[in-house]
Amino acid sequence: MPGPGYDGSADARALIDAALRAAKSDGRMVLLDFGANWCGNCKAADKVFAQPATTALLADDYHLVKVDIGGDNSANSALLRTYSPSGGTYTMPVLVVVSPSGTTRVDTHATGNPPLTADGINAFLRKWAP
Repeated sequence: MPGPGYDGSADARALIDAALRAAKSDGRMVLLDFGANWCGNCKAADKVFAQPATTALLADDYHLVKVDIGGDNSANSALLRTYSPSGGTYTMPVLVVVSPSGTTRVDTHATGNPPLTADGINAFLRKWAP
């Protein structure tokens, strides 16, 4: 599982493609976490992702891919628009659950983020788990 923060030098498209291939193999969902290292809400979500109960939920049901949209990486911004096409001003983090077939199941830009607490994120993860 990725550590805290977002790696601006990572090839997000390759990471998403690898996660989707793995999801097709094991039936888990792909959780895309679009955010930025300077984003306070993203840091709050990271703290929850690191808690044992949340880490277990992620390990059992998801492939997590963190995508840095806090810099000038136009490819990562294009990926965000691919998975969250409604546009406008994005409130980070944008969490997108993608099925193994590549279909977006939920996009928090459209639905709103869950509370960025252990209870809120864990309920969100359980709701969209396979």
